Amino acid sequence: MIVKKISIVVSVFFSMSIFAQDVAKTDVEIKPIVKISYLDSVKNSFKKDEMATRVDSLWMNELVSLDIYDDLTKDIQTINTDVTVDEELPTELLKQRLKAMNGKSPFNIEYNQGLENIIKSFLKNRKKSFSRLMALSEYYFPIFEDAFARQNVPLEIKYLAVVESALNPKAVSKMGATGIWQFMYGTGKQYALKIDSYIDERSDPLKATAAASEYMTKMYNVFGDWELVLASYNSGPGNVTKAIRRSGGKTSYWDIRNHLPKETQGYVPAFLATMYLFEYHKEHGINPQRAVVKNFETDTVQIKNQMSFKQIADLLDMPQSQIQLLNPSYKLNVVPFYQGEPHYLRLPKDKIATFVSNEDKIYDYVAYQSQNKTLPAQLALKVAPKANAKPDRTIDTDVKWYKVKRGDNLGTIAAKYNVNVIDLKKWNNLKTNAVALGRSLKIKSEADAVIKNPKEIKSTLAVEKRSEEAIAAADDKNNTHPQEYVVAAGDNLGSIAKKFGTTIADLKELNSLTSNNIGLGKTLVVAKAVPEIVEENAVATAIASNSSIDSFRKKATSAKDLGEDYYVKKGDSLYSISKKYPGVTISDIKKWNNIKDGEIKPGMKLKING
Repeated sequence: MIVKKISIVVSVFFSMSIFAQDVAKTDVEIKPIVKISYLDSVKNSFKKDEMATRVDSLWMNELVSLDIYDDLTKDIQTINTDVTVDEELPTELLKQRLKAMNGKSPFNIEYNQGLENIIKSFLKNRKKSFSRLMALSEYYFPIFEDAFARQNVPLEIKYLAVVESALNPKAVSKMGATGIWQFMYGTGKQYALKIDSYIDERSDPLKATAAASEYMTKMYNVFGDWELVLASYNSGPGNVTKAIRRSGGKTSYWDIRNHLPKETQGYVPAFLATMYLFEYHKEHGINPQRAVVKNFETDTVQIKNQMSFKQIADLLDMPQSQIQLLNPSYKLNVVPFYQGEPHYLRLPKDKIATFVSNEDKIYDYVAYQSQNKTLPAQLALKVAPKANAKPDRTIDTDVKWYKVKRGDNLGTIAAKYNVNVIDLKKWNNLKTNAVALGRSLKIKSEADAVIKNPKEIKSTLAVEKRSEEAIAAADDKNNTHPQEYVVAAGDNLGSIAKKFGTTIADLKELNSLTSNNIGLGKTLVVAKAVPEIVEENAVATAIASNSSIDSFRKKATSAKDLGEDYYVKKGDSLYSISKKYPGVTISDIKKWNNIKDGEIKPGMKLKING
């Protein structure tokens, strides 16, 4: 009996041991293998630098936003200095403050009704803007003051950059004046600012400020009066000398003001009003937003090889917008490398430390990427043998318009047409959820216009996207990247939009453009994503070969051969349904189901292939 019990216990322990081994074996087998990319392997080998510099993303967005520039420019050009503004600021108190400012400034700051009206207008309409501008000034003003001190230029001229560009290095006027100091092309060249396909030093705060300082010094030697220097900066020295002659030889800005161009008549008062608001912001309850990063918290490193902002951002774990902010003179988001000519990259100091400590690895990664460039699918189709068909770039869109009625909002309109609010805002360039009564809204039956290609190309791309066998063969080597186009001579947004089957509004949104002006050589994103094929990839070979295309077709299941019913679910649209069935278009679904207006409702039965 005892022996029997012992044998049972031993067998139980033996079974438990085997079960534990099986569990352990199972754990080992199901543990996923994590692939580490070349980029990650490079970054993992970086020496870490624990500096505490922090960059606030909201402030970065503020630095590259053009809304303040647009508002202030419009104000200065249209403001009427003769219209009295109702704002609580006693005239006598203003006179006292202007007198105090005049006592410590080389400018002739005197009270007049026009200046009072502009100050009150800014206080009434632009308080919030000036609060934001004061945050930007913490970054830019030290740069200006350093340059002006070297040339013995009054430091107060730093406020002129607020009037000129709202402290935005990417600001471009309707006339083409560019950068913080708004230099025209010819003037920029005159003051040795480099402007080519890669670089526009009019947008470089350091170099443009040095040029502005040199201009101010030369004009002061001509006119001997700082107000006239400012007037000449805005309208040119020729207009100032004409105004002096027309006034009978008077040389005070206020005496010749009525003989100057209309914009210049409001220019100097706007400068003085800006100076006043910066000096007395506390008294008017303007609370400056604080800048998280100061200019002295950044540094530069000389680049030894051409590299893109994306490569730098990926390697240093920082947003591209931050690199664009700190390096606004690079037009194409690329730091070029010309033999014998230095180019510098400005970064936060902690990123500079990481860059310098790992410089060799960074350049090795850039070289690796250059050697393994991918070939866009459309280009591969052009250069592949036997690929003679030309793409048919007709756009398959179904657009209708809806007039906003009382009680409507974006949510109810989106629900009515089975689309989402984000798409509605995108199609109609809406920045907020507010929509005006009576406005006509564009409604698309598909999220984006689809570029049609010949049948062979279309079948191949569909197989690439949907066939599991093709995806497995590619082994994750197919990627999607934005389709880009380099602006050539004679191009404009309209001609580019027509060429790529898109709209001007979509081009502006994809490239964050605030106007229709585009520079020669600028790279524009013309489509969100285009399949790219690694040159050595087997899928590229398949596209190049007609026989391979035929074999792919056999593997792909065409929904047109299925003949089935589909019941519409909540949130469905004709576009989303067509995407569920390879080879089926919106036009097919409409034809099979006799749909004319594109409207479908949840529960509705749709025939697929009749």
